[in-house]
Amino acid sequence: MTNRGERKYDGLVVTVDVRNVRLPDGTERRFEVVRHPGGAAVVAVDAQRRVCLLKQLRPAVERWMVELPAGKLDAGEAPLRTAQRELEEEAGMHAGQWAPLGAILTSPGVFTEVVHLYLATGLEARTARPEPGEFFSVSWEPLDEACRRALAGEIDDAKTVIGLLRAEAALR
Repeated sequence: MTNRGERKYDGLVVTVDVRNVRLPDGTERRFEVVRHPGGAAVVAVDAQRRVCLLKQLRPAVERWMVELPAGKLDAGEAPLRTAQRELEEEAGMHAGQWAPLGAILTSPGVFTEVVHLYLATGLEARTARPEPGEFFSVSWEPLDEACRRALAGEIDDAKTVIGLLRAEAALR
């Protein structure tokens, strides 16, 4: 690989670089790389095996999405801390137990974003504190039903589909 390339855009969340990359066959090609700080998502499962889901407005795709509580890593923040913060801000919940469910690359053809997935149990209600500009509603649904919906394509957010299925497997 070669250098980071030329910075073409420096935004609120992402930056875009264009760089030349030498490929295995010796040729060189230009690539766009969207750099993202990464994030964390939480599969919060209560004592009744219900999972917390958000119905959230996503202007980028111009529709409401069903998603897990999740958010961007703040500078220097550990992924687990991000997950804990987002669960409290978005769902108004605190978890007594946390288990990692691995990480996913959201779209490695162009994005550097890595999302760390966590299973949260031993839940206690707190006060939700949504960030300005966030619009969502919180619901709780049986984990097996949410997994069925994910497999049927009714839930199509990648981190949510993978998180639900990994959590269901971990809880078996």
